[in-house]
Amino acid sequence: MSSTATERHAAAPPSPHAPASDPAVARIGPNAIIRMIEALREQVGEAETARLFGLADLSHHLVHAPDHMVDERDVVAIHTVVRDVLGLAAARAAGRRAGELTADYLLANRIPQAIQPILKILPAGVSARILLGAIGKHSWTFAGSGVFTATAGHPVRFSIAGNPVCRGATADAPVCDYYGATFERLFRTLVHGHATVTETACEAMGAPACTFEIRWR
Repeated sequence: MSSTATERHAAAPPSPHAPASDPAVARIGPNAIIRMIEALREQVGEAETARLFGLADLSHHLVHAPDHMVDERDVVAIHTVVRDVLGLAAARAAGRRAGELTADYLLANRIPQAIQPILKILPAGVSARILLGAIGKHSWTFAGSGVFTATAGHPVRFSIAGNPVCRGATADAPVCDYYGATFERLFRTLVHGHATVTETACEAMGAPACTFEIRWR
């Protein structure tokens, strides 16, 4: 099957000392914070969620949920704290649930309702190509200063170099369940009910980019 590629180059990683108002600071959509709050509340409860966000110096997001793009360093910080405090297994579970919730939000509010039934009835390969193209155009909203690259076909392959979710992490298995779960939910809903996402390489394991495959057969 022929393939097409889409790539998004975001801004260079910002200085960790840059002020929040600095335009050089990369931003990520608020779902990365809001859905993590919801996932943690389900998993560990209100009090522990508050403690984790406090340790990440992000308690303000619990007082006022963000309604605009957030500093990508906030996303790095909460994922780092959750891994350090809860451990990798619990952090991966929280990330996966946050990804599912993010996809649900996108399906309800961002992907036009008129288009969704069309994607569902098209051949999976065609729907995948259309959906992947749309995701690539908006990758700046979820990759931050990372670089998103995607190739259509079967399997669909996508990668994020400079991934904010696992930035600074060290692990012996992939840890970027947030992205994997988001894509899996979207592709299962709009492309094929048996779509699965596997992270095949992870920066936390020393890879140059976090790489994923999406298969439905």
